[in-house]
Amino acid sequence: MKRSSAPSNKDPYEDLDGNPILSDVVEKNIRSMMRLSAQRVRERTLQDRIVDGITFISGSVPFVYFHVLWFAAWILLNTGHAGVKIFDPYPYGFLTVIVSLEAIFLSTFVLISQNRLSAEADRRADLDVHIGLLNEAKMTYALTMLHSIQKKLEIGTDDDPALLDFLLETSPEEVLAEIARVQRHVGHK
Repeated sequence: MKRSSAPSNKDPYEDLDGNPILSDVVEKNIRSMMRLSAQRVRERTLQDRIVDGITFISGSVPFVYFHVLWFAAWILLNTGHAGVKIFDPYPYGFLTVIVSLEAIFLSTFVLISQNRLSAEADRRADLDVHIGLLNEAKMTYALTMLHSIQKKLEIGTDDDPALLDFLLETSPEEVLAEIARVQRHVGHK
């Protein structure tokens, strides 16, 4: 939503309906994320769509209700009280086989969906790390330029330890090694 130039008694960061106004960058990022999400959905194979559909259905409350009704009907029909010849007497061995096969297939479908979702999450995490490293490099570069300007104009101090720390380039490998070292140290206590 774009800001209105008309004067108002309303919050300048809200549109006429009271919704927050977002910057052009935020709106562009939202559109980009939505476009990438839609592209991932379009790129799913038929097999992925089938597995996702089965997983979606099996993870719903109507699926539970269906099974409750199915099991109740099966048990009722196999008690002999419903006027139907018993085809799977207690302890319902055939029902057990059917339910076991269903559980095997459903758990496999869920695992397939989870593997795909995990791969997508890994790609997003890789993107986050890449953007974080890019931002780190940009900030270090900007701080280095500001520090150089500060020195040239002879303003500020060179002995600011926080500034000197921020001027150091961050190495992901060194950070991960330090995290592992601290975890090992804490784990030994």
